[in-house]
Amino acid sequence: MAEISLARLRRANAVYFFISGFGYSSWTSRIPVIKESLKLNDAHFGTLLFMMPVGLIITMPFTGKLLDHFKSRTIMLCGAMIYNVVLICLGFSPFAWVLAIVLFFFGASRNLMNLSMNAQAIGVQALYHRSIMSSFHAVWSLAGFAGAAIGYLMVTTNIIPGWHLLGVSLLLSSLTLYFYRDTLDQVPDHKNKRPLFSLPPRGMLVFSLICFGSMACENTMYDWSGIYVKQVLHGSNGLATIAFVVYMVAMTTGRMLGDRLADRFGIRFVIRSSGILIFCGLTTTVLSPYIPLTMAAYLLTGLGVSCVVPFVFSLAGKIPMSNPGAALASISSIGYLGFLLIPPMIGYVAQSSSLRVSFAIIATMGLLIMYLSRKIKIQEKK
Repeated sequence: MAEISLARLRRANAVYFFISGFGYSSWTSRIPVIKESLKLNDAHFGTLLFMMPVGLIITMPFTGKLLDHFKSRTIMLCGAMIYNVVLICLGFSPFAWVLAIVLFFFGASRNLMNLSMNAQAIGVQALYHRSIMSSFHAVWSLAGFAGAAIGYLMVTTNIIPGWHLLGVSLLLSSLTLYFYRDTLDQVPDHKNKRPLFSLPPRGMLVFSLICFGSMACENTMYDWSGIYVKQVLHGSNGLATIAFVVYMVAMTTGRMLGDRLADRFGIRFVIRSSGILIFCGLTTTVLSPYIPLTMAAYLLTGLGVSCVVPFVFSLAGKIPMSNPGAALASISSIGYLGFLLIPPMIGYVAQSSSLRVSFAIIATMGLLIMYLSRKIKIQEKK
């Protein structure tokens, strides 16, 4: 394959990571405003957040089967376009029950897009002789940072969420259609007989549990980091958004450095160190009475979360299975339960006690990742 074609494949796949990250952080940057405008308490908002991962989990087995029978680039295109359309509806939802329905479909479309684009990323990674997996997720985080920064601008200029997310959707739809032609044309394995609903194979259970812990921390920060600053530390909407931006900057930086660190120290070392950073960051958040110190803690947490999932996906892709999509769907079936269960539980625990207690519970996920990193058996290529 010519070098220019390889570079084009990598760029096109990176654009889809950008679309996913920019759209999601655009939504999360408006969460405090939307929560306030709908007059929701923590428990009610936690219930609403539950709907997005429900949509994601319910559609995950079907996405795995689709990736067995259709090209990942086709699933990625369909998922991205649905994702962009649903993004508009998030900003214009007038009632809590409407937002709940929209969040369900937002989660479903994210699942279609994210599993297929990670399958594409594993395919592109196989064409390289060095680690590039973290760079794709770095683009996701960079897009998340850009989306959060623009979200801050929208908040400070009092642009309503609906018009903000409409503009984002139009931009991302244009990118989706333009770069589709350069995506990897993977041929699915039509002979695969994997059942629709199945637990991950034993060899992937460790990967699934590591993903569970990391995704629990990651989505907690997406959904609650701004609310924590506003509610616990009494910061303004602007400061809440800045805190989220700090977290996204740290995540982006970690993913930009991740491939270099993996090539030098090995993926297992990076995952174990990530667990330490997550634990230290969230513990500092719980103990901190000051917004600047909390932002520093968010920085540690962002660095810790940054590389766990992309490297787990990269390792899982080395296990012999029918195709990369099947491997990702397998480990994600448990991993995304962290995405599903933990952030809504934050709201319930906070309603009965406090957000500090909720974040203290999540800090233990860092310890879980540290422990499980020692159980990884895949032979790495250094």
